[in-house]
Amino acid sequence: MTRILTNAKELHIISNGKMPIEQLREVLIDIHPYITSIHLREKQKKARELFQAVELLSKDIPLSKIIINDRVDVAFITKVLGVQLAFHSLESGKVKKAFPQLKVGRSIHSYHEGEEAQLNGADYVLFGHVYPSHSKPGKPPKGIEELTRITQLDIPVIAIGGITPENTKPVIQAGASGIAVMSGVLDSHDPLSAVKSYVNTLLDGDGKSEKFI
Repeated sequence: MTRILTNAKELHIISNGKMPIEQLREVLIDIHPYITSIHLREKQKKARELFQAVELLSKDIPLSKIIINDRVDVAFITKVLGVQLAFHSLESGKVKKAFPQLKVGRSIHSYHEGEEAQLNGADYVLFGHVYPSHSKPGKPPKGIEELTRITQLDIPVIAIGGITPENTKPVIQAGASGIAVMSGVLDSHDPLSAVKSYVNTLLDGDGKSEKFI
Protein backbone atom coordinates (compact mmCIF):
# COMPACT_ATOMS: atom_id res chain seq x y z
CA MET A 1 0.00 0.00 0.00
CA THR A 2 1.40 3.37 -0.99
CA ARG A 3 1.86 5.92 1.75
CA ILE A 4 -0.44 8.95 1.44
CA LEU A 5 1.41 12.18 0.82
CA THR A 6 0.98 14.59 3.69
CA ASN A 7 0.33 17.51 1.35
CA ALA A 8 -2.47 15.81 -0.56
CA LYS A 9 -5.86 17.50 -0.78
CA GLU A 10 -8.21 16.95 2.13
CA LEU A 11 -10.89 14.29 2.32
CA HIS A 12 -13.66 14.87 4.87
CA ILE A 13 -16.33 12.27 5.61
CA ILE A 14 -19.73 13.45 6.88
CA SER A 15 -21.87 11.17 9.02
CA ASN A 16 -25.48 10.88 7.87
CA GLY A 17 -27.24 10.77 11.23
CA LYS A 18 -28.83 7.45 10.28
CA MET A 19 -26.00 4.97 10.77
CA PRO A 20 -25.71 3.64 14.33
CA ILE A 21 -22.57 4.98 16.00
CA GLU A 22 -21.30 1.44 16.61
CA GLN A 23 -21.53 0.75 12.88
CA LEU A 24 -19.92 4.10 12.04
CA ARG A 25 -17.07 3.22 14.40
CA GLU A 26 -16.45 -0.05 12.55
CA VAL A 27 -16.29 1.79 9.23
CA LEU A 28 -14.00 4.49 10.60
CA ILE A 29 -11.58 1.97 12.07
CA ASP A 30 -10.88 0.89 8.47
CA ILE A 31 -10.91 4.25 6.72
CA HIS A 32 -9.60 6.83 9.18
CA PRO A 33 -5.92 6.42 8.16
CA TYR A 34 -6.87 7.67 4.69
CA ILE A 35 -9.13 10.62 5.54
CA THR A 36 -8.53 14.08 6.95
CA SER A 37 -11.56 14.37 9.20
CA ILE A 38 -14.85 12.79 10.17
CA HIS A 39 -17.71 15.25 10.73
CA LEU A 40 -20.30 14.10 13.24
CA ARG A 41 -23.45 15.50 11.69
CA GLU A 42 -25.90 13.99 14.14
CA LYS A 43 -28.67 16.57 14.33
CA GLN A 44 -31.09 14.31 16.18
CA LYS A 45 -28.68 13.55 19.01
CA LYS A 46 -28.77 15.51 22.25
CA ALA A 47 -25.58 16.77 23.87
CA ARG A 48 -25.17 13.75 26.14
CA GLU A 49 -25.70 11.32 23.25
CA LEU A 50 -23.16 13.18 21.14
CA PHE A 51 -20.68 13.15 24.02
CA GLN A 52 -21.15 9.39 24.35
CA ALA A 53 -20.67 8.97 20.59
CA VAL A 54 -17.33 10.77 20.74
CA GLU A 55 -16.29 8.68 23.74
CA LEU A 56 -17.00 5.51 21.77
CA LEU A 57 -15.28 6.68 18.58
CA SER A 58 -12.22 7.95 20.44
CA LYS A 59 -11.32 4.40 21.48
CA ASP A 60 -10.13 3.82 17.91
CA ILE A 61 -10.26 7.18 16.10
CA PRO A 62 -7.90 10.06 16.98
CA LEU A 63 -9.71 13.06 18.46
CA SER A 64 -7.58 15.14 16.10
CA LYS A 65 -9.68 13.78 13.21
CA ILE A 66 -13.12 14.42 14.69
CA ILE A 67 -15.19 17.53 13.91
CA ILE A 68 -18.60 18.06 15.51
CA ASN A 69 -21.38 19.90 13.72
CA ASP A 70 -22.77 22.95 15.51
CA ARG A 71 -22.32 21.79 19.12
CA VAL A 72 -19.46 23.98 20.30
CA ASP A 73 -20.00 22.87 23.89
CA VAL A 74 -19.53 19.19 23.11
CA ALA A 75 -16.55 19.91 20.84
CA PHE A 76 -14.84 21.83 23.64
CA ILE A 77 -15.53 19.30 26.38
CA THR A 78 -14.46 16.28 24.30
CA LYS A 79 -11.30 18.01 23.00
CA VAL A 80 -11.94 17.08 19.38
CA LEU A 81 -10.29 18.89 16.48
CA GLY A 82 -13.05 21.35 15.80
CA VAL A 83 -16.59 22.38 15.09
CA GLN A 84 -18.53 22.86 11.84
CA LEU A 85 -20.88 25.83 12.02
CA ALA A 86 -24.05 26.13 9.93
CA PHE A 87 -25.70 29.35 8.75
CA HIS A 88 -27.86 29.38 11.90
CA SER A 89 -24.94 28.74 14.26
CA LEU A 90 -22.94 31.17 16.38
CA GLU A 91 -20.64 33.60 14.57
CA SER A 92 -17.24 32.13 13.71
CA GLY A 93 -15.37 34.99 15.33
CA LYS A 94 -17.15 34.61 18.65
CA VAL A 95 -16.44 30.89 18.71
CA LYS A 96 -12.76 31.42 17.85
CA LYS A 97 -12.40 34.04 20.56
CA ALA A 98 -14.01 31.87 23.24
CA PHE A 99 -12.48 28.58 22.08
CA PRO A 100 -9.21 29.38 20.26
CA GLN A 101 -8.11 25.75 20.43
CA LEU A 102 -10.96 24.63 18.15
CA LYS A 103 -10.66 24.54 14.38
CA VAL A 104 -13.74 26.35 13.13
CA GLY A 105 -15.39 25.64 9.79
CA ARG A 106 -18.37 27.50 8.35
CA SER A 107 -20.88 26.06 5.88
CA ILE A 108 -21.57 28.52 3.06
CA HIS A 109 -23.66 28.67 -0.09
CA SER A 110 -22.49 31.90 -1.72
CA TYR A 111 -19.47 34.14 -2.29
CA HIS A 112 -20.89 36.71 0.12
CA GLU A 113 -21.17 34.11 2.88
CA GLY A 114 -17.59 33.07 2.13
CA GLU A 115 -16.38 36.65 2.50
CA GLU A 116 -18.23 36.94 5.79
CA ALA A 117 -16.73 33.69 7.09
CA GLN A 118 -13.26 34.85 6.12
CA LEU A 119 -13.69 38.22 7.83
CA ASN A 120 -15.06 36.55 10.97
CA GLY A 121 -12.03 34.32 11.34
CA ALA A 122 -13.25 30.90 10.21
CA ASP A 123 -10.41 28.47 9.52
CA TYR A 124 -12.08 27.08 6.40
CA VAL A 125 -15.43 26.99 4.61
CA LEU A 126 -17.53 24.08 3.41
CA PHE A 127 -19.16 25.08 0.12
CA GLY A 128 -21.92 23.34 -1.78
CA HIS A 129 -23.67 21.65 -3.11
CA VAL A 130 -21.38 21.66 -6.13
CA TYR A 131 -23.08 18.89 -8.13
CA PRO A 132 -26.67 17.58 -8.06
CA SER A 133 -27.18 15.74 -4.79
CA HIS A 134 -29.77 13.28 -3.51
CA SER A 135 -29.62 15.04 -0.14
CA LYS A 136 -30.72 18.31 -1.80
CA PRO A 137 -33.62 17.25 -4.04
CA GLY A 138 -35.07 20.01 -6.18
CA LYS A 139 -32.26 22.44 -5.41
CA PRO A 140 -29.99 23.37 -8.34
CA PRO A 141 -26.27 22.80 -7.77
CA LYS A 142 -23.90 25.73 -7.31
CA GLY A 143 -21.59 24.41 -10.01
CA ILE A 144 -17.88 24.51 -10.76
CA GLU A 145 -17.97 28.13 -11.95
CA GLU A 146 -19.22 29.39 -8.58
CA LEU A 147 -16.76 27.13 -6.77
CA THR A 148 -13.93 28.65 -8.82
CA ARG A 149 -15.08 32.12 -7.81
CA ILE A 150 -15.19 31.23 -4.13
CA THR A 151 -11.74 29.65 -4.15
CA GLN A 152 -10.36 33.11 -4.98
CA LEU A 153 -11.01 34.03 -1.34
CA ASP A 154 -8.11 33.81 1.12
CA ILE A 155 -9.60 30.89 3.02
CA PRO A 156 -9.44 27.14 2.36
CA VAL A 157 -12.54 25.84 0.59
CA ILE A 158 -13.78 22.28 1.05
CA ALA A 159 -16.32 21.36 -1.64
CA ILE A 160 -19.35 19.19 -0.90
CA GLY A 161 -22.39 17.84 -2.72
CA GLY A 162 -22.70 15.07 -5.30
CA ILE A 163 -18.95 14.53 -5.48
CA THR A 164 -17.81 11.15 -6.81
CA PRO A 165 -14.34 9.85 -7.71
CA GLU A 166 -15.28 10.44 -11.35
CA ASN A 167 -16.10 14.15 -10.93
CA THR A 168 -13.56 15.08 -8.26
CA LYS A 169 -10.81 16.29 -10.58
CA PRO A 170 -12.66 19.43 -11.83
CA VAL A 171 -13.33 20.34 -8.19
CA ILE A 172 -9.63 20.27 -7.36
CA GLN A 173 -8.74 22.06 -10.59
CA ALA A 174 -11.20 24.79 -9.55
CA GLY A 175 -8.98 25.48 -6.54
CA ALA A 176 -10.70 23.57 -3.75
CA SER A 177 -8.51 22.52 -0.84
CA GLY A 178 -10.39 19.27 -0.60
CA ILE A 179 -13.75 17.54 -0.72
CA ALA A 180 -16.38 16.35 1.75
CA VAL A 181 -18.35 13.17 1.10
CA MET A 182 -21.29 11.48 2.79
CA SER A 183 -23.15 8.85 0.76
CA GLY A 184 -20.24 8.19 -1.59
CA VAL A 185 -18.45 6.42 1.25
CA LEU A 186 -20.91 5.60 4.01
CA ASP A 187 -23.55 4.20 1.63
CA SER A 188 -20.98 2.12 -0.22
CA HIS A 189 -20.93 -1.66 0.20
CA ASP A 190 -17.14 -1.30 0.53
CA PRO A 191 -16.31 2.01 2.27
CA LEU A 192 -12.56 1.33 2.31
CA SER A 193 -12.39 0.81 -1.45
CA ALA A 194 -14.54 3.90 -1.94
CA VAL A 195 -12.20 6.01 0.19
CA LYS A 196 -9.16 4.74 -1.69
CA SER A 197 -10.83 5.69 -4.99
CA TYR A 198 -11.39 9.23 -3.72
CA VAL A 199 -7.82 9.49 -2.44
CA ASN A 200 -6.37 8.30 -5.74
CA THR A 201 -8.45 10.87 -7.60
CA LEU A 202 -7.40 13.61 -5.20
CA LEU A 203 -3.75 12.71 -5.71
CA ASP A 204 -4.23 12.67 -9.47
CA GLY A 205 -6.12 15.96 -9.48
CA ASP A 206 -3.37 17.51 -7.37
CA GLY A 207 -0.70 16.41 -9.81
CA LYS A 208 0.63 13.64 -7.57
CA SER A 209 1.76 10.40 -9.17
CA GLU A 210 1.54 8.05 -6.17
CA LYS A 211 -1.47 5.77 -5.97
CA PHE A 212 -2.90 3.03 -3.82
CA ILE A 213 -2.74 -0.46 -5.26
